[in-house]
Amino acid sequence: MINIGVIGCGKISLVRHIPEYSTNPNVELVAYYDLNNERSEAFSDHYGGKSYSSWQSMLEDSSIDAVSVCTPNWTHAEITIAALESGKHVLCEKPMAMNLAECESMVAAAERSGKFLMIGQNQRLAKAHVRARELIERGLIGDIITFDTKFGHNGPEKWSVDPGSNTWFFDKEMAGIGAMADLGIHKTDLIHYLTGQTIVEVTAKLDTLNKKSSDDKFIELDDNAFCIYKLSGGALGTMHASWTFNGQEDNSTIIYGTTGIMKIYTDSDYTIEIHRSDGEKEYYVTDRIQTNDDQTKSGIIDLFIKSIVNNEPPSISGQEVLKSMRAVFGAIESSERGCTVFLDQK
Repeated sequence: MINIGVIGCGKISLVRHIPEYSTNPNVELVAYYDLNNERSEAFSDHYGGKSYSSWQSMLEDSSIDAVSVCTPNWTHAEITIAALESGKHVLCEKPMAMNLAECESMVAAAERSGKFLMIGQNQRLAKAHVRARELIERGLIGDIITFDTKFGHNGPEKWSVDPGSNTWFFDKEMAGIGAMADLGIHKTDLIHYLTGQTIVEVTAKLDTLNKKSSDDKFIELDDNAFCIYKLSGGALGTMHASWTFNGQEDNSTIIYGTTGIMKIYTDSDYTIEIHRSDGEKEYYVTDRIQTNDDQTKSGIIDLFIKSIVNNEPPSISGQEVLKSMRAVFGAIESSERGCTVFLDQK
């Protein structure tokens, strides 16, 4: 059995990490920590295990094999590095960290420790995305020319475990980045996954258009991010992340190829549509995309545990996600400087 500790008992732990761990036959939930001790104790009472008074004391427990880091963004690097150095595998929620240096330090700590570092980029595991990648690799729409991907909902203040305008997602010190880090990282990483290419140039505009804090002032973080990405294979496309889709969530992607168009999660009946240049159409039904109001099993937890059981590095490793984080930080730099940023994708 893999003994698991969960650091941070907010909404993502409530709806994903803890319930998914609890149904994995190779897992025993043994440890919980949260700044709000009542939350960690509630999970301890319900699932069994111990509530710790600090994350440091949890990491001192040598009986714990791995941890999920589900805390606010600004703590990801410190806790992850400490956990790896204490001999534990780590599943860290996105975004990896507050800056590229922290992300690289996390990867280096994993390499030094010989433990696995996995990042919760669950869009790679959505069944339609897995199928779409297979179809693209088969050449069903030819070579990729352009793409358009979106992820938008009505904001984290509606979903957070502490809902309202005082959510930590709106706090610049705790979150660092707004919609770009919350949602944009998902679709940035997805473009890497679907295309098999790497983002090498970014032109972006991040802005605060609507969200306000409790004092009725605009938040200091972006609530919308608009990016133009150039891929290593020459394709050019757009990514829009938004906290201001005040209606139905949009988590769609459209890929335009030399012999057809692929639409993913754009239709309520079909998860993938192929419109070929010869007039033929193909339709696929795989699953439904997760939304804030309709959480389904992500697959992230099972993949993390499978990696540990089989002693195989996870496909969504910290090293793999670094290229997506470079694009995110490149987008921030592009917006601040008002120019295209060329990425050093090592």
